[in-house]
Amino acid sequence: MAIKIEKATEARLVASIQRYFATHMDEPIGNMQAAQLLDFFLAEVAPTVYNQAIADAQHYMHERTMDLPANCFEPEQTYW
Repeated sequence: MAIKIEKATEARLVASIQRYFATHMDEPIGNMQAAQLLDFFLAEVAPTVYNQAIADAQHYMHERTMDLPANCFEPEQTYW
């Protein structure tokens, strides 16, 4: 599954890459180069981050559902 982002988000990220290069690198980066770098990150880095986020969410939900009987249980017919 390819990671897709909206055009407005892509434009903000390209501008952010350009600002980063202007601040931290010896040479500025052009708009097309920044867009290509973003495409590389989306293809190579983003899937790893996405998969880790999904694994973290699954772990969190698993922990919460395993705890349901302790937190969401009411004894039945306790009067007698």
